[in-house]
Amino acid sequence: MAYTITRGARPAAKKVVLYGPEGIGKTTFAAHFPDPLFIDTEGGSDPYDLARLPAPESWQMLAAELRQVLAEPGCCRTLVLDTLDWAERLCRDDLLARNKKTSIEAFGYGKGYVYLAEEFARLLALLEQVRGAGIHVVCTAHAALRKFEQPDELGSYDRWELKLTKNVTPLVKEWADLLLFANYKTVVVRSETGKDKAQGGSRVLYTSHHPCWDAKNRYGLPEELPFAYEPLAGLFAPMQAPAAAQDDGTLITMAPQPAAAPAPAVPPAPAQPPEAHAAPPPTAATAPASAAPDGFTVMPVSGDPEEASLPHLLAAGVPEALAKRMAEGGVSERCLTYVVSTVMGILPADMPLRSYPPDAVQDMLDAWDTVLAKVHEAFDDLPF
Repeated sequence: MAYTITRGARPAAKKVVLYGPEGIGKTTFAAHFPDPLFIDTEGGSDPYDLARLPAPESWQMLAAELRQVLAEPGCCRTLVLDTLDWAERLCRDDLLARNKKTSIEAFGYGKGYVYLAEEFARLLALLEQVRGAGIHVVCTAHAALRKFEQPDELGSYDRWELKLTKNVTPLVKEWADLLLFANYKTVVVRSETGKDKAQGGSRVLYTSHHPCWDAKNRYGLPEELPFAYEPLAGLFAPMQAPAAAQDDGTLITMAPQPAAAPAPAVPPAPAQPPEAHAAPPPTAATAPASAAPDGFTVMPVSGDPEEASLPHLLAAGVPEALAKRMAEGGVSERCLTYVVSTVMGILPADMPLRSYPPDAVQDMLDAWDTVLAKVHEAFDDLPF
């Protein structure tokens, strides 16, 4: 089959994530987008005269409202989900209820946060369908000030981040075309008496990455803009009316699971890690299978056997006890560091295994069956 090569920019609806401290005006800002329809999870839009769907009371209700927008794409030109962090609460509550847990920590050793990210990824996939139907998607979120420490620098500093869990945050940042951070700009001046005083407090919009906040855009915007819709209006020019979207229901499964025999509940299959390319899973020929916790089947996951060999791992400086476990399971260093950093959110992604603190290595050894299961959840369908 021959494919046609095309050139040039293609008009498409935009995916916007706007976050900032409470009360700065995120909802007011979102209300200026073209013909907005709000899904208001926290009641922040109540004072405004705008179109809205009922506040979702459950994860399933939120999914149903998104599907209604897909079925009626002419109902709006912009869909506003206000806010993402409250939507994450609905996701978490549904996950706990379906698995009869009282806390996200009750799943054990980071499992709950992984399952939460997998389910939330299905919501992003559904929002992607809305965007594919020609409807702009604007998501608001609160900001949280957290301590951040660079692995190659001394000391730590405060940094503004999305008020979401560590596993969900990178999914949202990668999904967005524009990640915008709104904040108050304060200037510190020194008076004649030598005292420092804060002045200003104007609201600004940051569009590019900074050590103290996350932001990005794909449209060459200035790094700093007034916190107003007008500077962005040109990006949201009218588009052709979208055709009715066909939703086959395969990208999101936000519905109660049927009752099962008493056994540890296993949430839905994990979403594919960001920017990974699917490939046929490894075959049993690469090594014998062995039983793993929670019903997973353990197979070697490294496409290159050399990367998971004991001599290769020891030469890379991997602690011997950990290297032996990895070689037995066919796990390469890049697979394990991805899971430990991105999936479990325990250590920085750019920290090699040889630099892992001894206590972190021991924790992984003590919970190796769980760690190995997470590696296979993430990589069984990938080419490495």
